[in-house]
Amino acid sequence: MNLVIDIGNTLVKTAVFNKKTLLKKDTFPKKELINSLKEILNKHPISHSILSSVGEINNSDLQKIKNLLNPVVLDQNTKLPFKNLYKTPKTLGVDRIALVAGAVSEYPNKNVLVIDAGSCITYDFLDKNGEYYGGAISPGIEMRYKSLHSYTANLPKLSAINEIPAIGNSTINSIHIGVLNGVIQEIEGTIAQFKAENQKLTVVLTGGDTIFLAKNIKSTIFANPNFLLEGLNSILFYNFEK
Repeated sequence: MNLVIDIGNTLVKTAVFNKKTLLKKDTFPKKELINSLKEILNKHPISHSILSSVGEINNSDLQKIKNLLNPVVLDQNTKLPFKNLYKTPKTLGVDRIALVAGAVSEYPNKNVLVIDAGSCITYDFLDKNGEYYGGAISPGIEMRYKSLHSYTANLPKLSAINEIPAIGNSTINSIHIGVLNGVIQEIEGTIAQFKAENQKLTVVLTGGDTIFLAKNIKSTIFANPNFLLEGLNSILFYNFEK
């Protein structure tokens, strides 16, 4: 069995795979990381593991993880199942690397646009030849709400809602429409741009805001909240198969 560890800024996600089948997924605070890993090891016969971290991890915890699992630590030197044509590969986030690896694994020989809607919204394009060119990064939904409050004197701090108001007949509704419709139109426009330039484009939507956005985006997409975890597992397979 494989164990995938994805460390964010405040939370950790883990996933246990039997080959490519996801068996168990957990999310917990970073402070519970080591104890949670020990529990997983007590319940599952883990053969290989991979660690991806976009958040900080102290050296003590990192060494404990290495002692427990000896994982593949994903970075820009890890062997990848695609050709990386990003002009500044050392600055490419490991989360985006994992998403592109997932695209190679799930949609081989296809043009794929992966949209990850979380703290930021990232767009990553992989062509049918397995070549990765890059994409775009923009503020996520929650970041847009926070910025309106933080950089103005009078606008309130709001959070996303499930239903977009029909009209901005109040300041609160105006903010909701501006933020949520803005994100939706941005995504729709980006998809249209890539479709105009690439035939038979496959679009994958993932990240924390997947469920809300999938209900409101009219373009044909494949919504998969676990795509990053699956991408990390595919990198693990690629390294040990080789």
